[in-house]
Amino acid sequence: MNTVLQRVSEADPDDIVQAETARVAEDRRRGRAAALNKSGRHEPVSLESFDDGWDSLDDLPPLKTEVQEERARTIITRNDSPDLSFDRSINPYRGCEHGCIYCFARPTHAYMGLSPGLDFETRLFAKPNAAALLERELSKPGYVPRVIAIGTNTDPYQPLERSYGLMREILDVLDRSSHPVAIVTKSALVTRDIDILSKMAERNLVKVALSVTTLDKKLCRAMEPRASAPHKRLNAIRVLSNAGIPTSVMMSPIIPALTDSEIETLLATAADHGAQEASFILLRLPLEVSELFRDWLLRARPDRYRHVMSLIRSMRGGKDYDARWGERMRGRGPYADQIAKRFSLAARRLGLNLRRKKLNTADFVQPQKGGVQLDLF
Repeated sequence: MNTVLQRVSEADPDDIVQAETARVAEDRRRGRAAALNKSGRHEPVSLESFDDGWDSLDDLPPLKTEVQEERARTIITRNDSPDLSFDRSINPYRGCEHGCIYCFARPTHAYMGLSPGLDFETRLFAKPNAAALLERELSKPGYVPRVIAIGTNTDPYQPLERSYGLMREILDVLDRSSHPVAIVTKSALVTRDIDILSKMAERNLVKVALSVTTLDKKLCRAMEPRASAPHKRLNAIRVLSNAGIPTSVMMSPIIPALTDSEIETLLATAADHGAQEASFILLRLPLEVSELFRDWLLRARPDRYRHVMSLIRSMRGGKDYDARWGERMRGRGPYADQIAKRFSLAARRLGLNLRRKKLNTADFVQPQKGGVQLDLF
């Protein structure tokens, strides 16, 4: 255990992350946020690495991004969560190379028999038939159009999109069908599709949210190692907005004692770049994310560890996370209320959220038998 972890461990034994056997050497995980790679919680056995005395661990190569193609059977995911503003979403990829340490989607990798830690950042799945499936599902009899959210789980514009182009294919289907879509991303790559997005915007079919967590480049690189730098995301807001595409900023997540001091400055900067709306989510630490985040915090900001975790628990009923509807996104208690009020006052002062853009569902044109078997008679 390194000296920083040892020092915090001695001072606060209840909070130390006991996961040394799951730790991957720093030279193998360079450019990644997570340091741990524990087996998925659904696995019957737990694998651990250990030094057998022959220095065999020194021979392991650096981790590289691996991509496996998945022939999905469906592409539109439904939900009935009362605290979400959408009831359907699309995820063209599983896992995310952006590697944001706080990502609440990390635990989903356990369903693939993989670790929510480094596996989530390095062992990815692409769905090359996503657009064809979407056209098929939109063409089903009785389909009722509502806004499809994309980017709510893993980022559709992560680096993998440069080679696969699945998001562009999906947008093409939505554009031809006049189907509304709301996009969330941490990548400036979204501007690549400005030709399609601007056409859809003319018919009130799209809005884009850029998630900007911090303006601190050093913190961003440690916390979101392969996402676009903050200034590039802000520039994407400007480019999209100038093209007539409704654009908003998401401060997601707000991390107490780490990024909450930036609320007013970040919103003002986003507004200067053309953002019309703003929203936030309080840091969420479900399942394995808690251990991964705490381990990262000990490595990246050891001096803030106690303060950050104390504030998080004060807003989560004394726990690292509270999954109850209505509280998981915002938390509760005086500090949570203070964050919400500061955000609301800053947004109002800057003229953000004066009018919420409601997308058009009336002009939907159902695809003509997009992969659905034709009637015999």
